[in-house]
Amino acid sequence: MKKFLSNKRKMRGYREFLYILPILVLVLIFSYYPLYGWIYAFFDYKPPAPLSEAPFVGLKWFKNMVSTDVKIREVLRVLRNTFAMSGLSLLFSWFPMIFAVFLNEIKCTPFKKIVQTVTTLPNFISWVLVYSIAYNVLNSTGVINQVLMNLGIVDSPQLFLQSSEHIWFKMWLWLTWKNAGWSAIMYIAAITGIDEELKEAARVDGASRMQIIRYIIIPSIMPTYFVLVMLSLANFLSNGMEQYFVFQNAFNKDSIEVLDLYVYNLAMGSGGYPLSTAVSILKSVVSLILLCLSNKFSKLVRGEGFI
Repeated sequence: MKKFLSNKRKMRGYREFLYILPILVLVLIFSYYPLYGWIYAFFDYKPPAPLSEAPFVGLKWFKNMVSTDVKIREVLRVLRNTFAMSGLSLLFSWFPMIFAVFLNEIKCTPFKKIVQTVTTLPNFISWVLVYSIAYNVLNSTGVINQVLMNLGIVDSPQLFLQSSEHIWFKMWLWLTWKNAGWSAIMYIAAITGIDEELKEAARVDGASRMQIIRYIIIPSIMPTYFVLVMLSLANFLSNGMEQYFVFQNAFNKDSIEVLDLYVYNLAMGSGGYPLSTAVSILKSVVSLILLCLSNKFSKLVRGEGFI
């Protein structure tokens, strides 16, 4: 009987492994196989020549990143922008949670669905389209300038997109507009999982809606918030490049160029593939270290990690 149960468990284990095998294959193909490209950082590669013809240079490109004061200042500038953008996102990471809480409190179901749909749809819009919206709204003949001039607030059109003033905050606003509704979905799911008997007991005891939110709903979804913050810390150096690529111009490039965009500009510009790959490798190593530290911090605070 024991042997039969043991064989049954093994068969079940094999069957469950087959369920996740396609996912593992996709991860290996699209996440791990591309890491082969890191080899370019150790060669003096110049396209379109094959890699086999490129001379091996070892750590030359890693040293090249900090070989002169100019390059050091360039790296520090990019890191400053990256930390500023990621820091703003981390500082306001509570916004999707609060948005989800108040969205859940809307009692009119049709209106609630409309709000959730309207705030979630921007997530599926590409950054190119977002920039085209920004251009039509904020350019010299756009709606904002027309309103400001008609109200007499300004005498001439303002070049909002060409200005580097408050560029970090403006980029955060566009990112929030695009992702807030989608980010709130996780919190809405967590709120749905709260036992309704807790809320009913609180109402019977005379608790107001704000007291229920403060003492029941928010404490119940804090573990979800904490895990998402830890993951954000692990990806602190990864801002993505699409948003900053479409919004960059000659006037704001010094303040908008984050690490991912810097790697792309190096690859497409004078730096070339080897230097951009070397910078990307260092970014990945630092991100892995941050992930491990975040996981360890999570174990110390919550008693469990997320990996």
